[in-house]
Amino acid sequence: MCKGKHVRAEITDEDEYGRTVAKCFLPDGRDLSAEMVKQGLAIDWPKFSGGIYTSLEIAGVRRKLWLADARQKGRMHVWKQYESHQAAKKS
Repeated sequence: MCKGKHVRAEITDEDEYGRTVAKCFLPDGRDLSAEMVKQGLAIDWPKFSGGIYTSLEIAGVRRKLWLADARQKGRMHVWKQYESHQAAKKS
């Protein structure tokens, strides 16, 4: 979406760890965060966005990204719990 392109960033805040928070825009003016949320690649973080992206979230994306994070960090017990819960729902 933005590989090899210039992205404009408007600094909006700093988090409690000193990291910069910014609103980023693609060369054509589209809000990069909105585009990522619409595609299921990100979720709204109301603490910084004021909740403006919540309505753009894809159904079930929070669970999907949470499970992906658990897998990446090696917390396979989370996956086992999820899979057993899914199996129980099918029964």
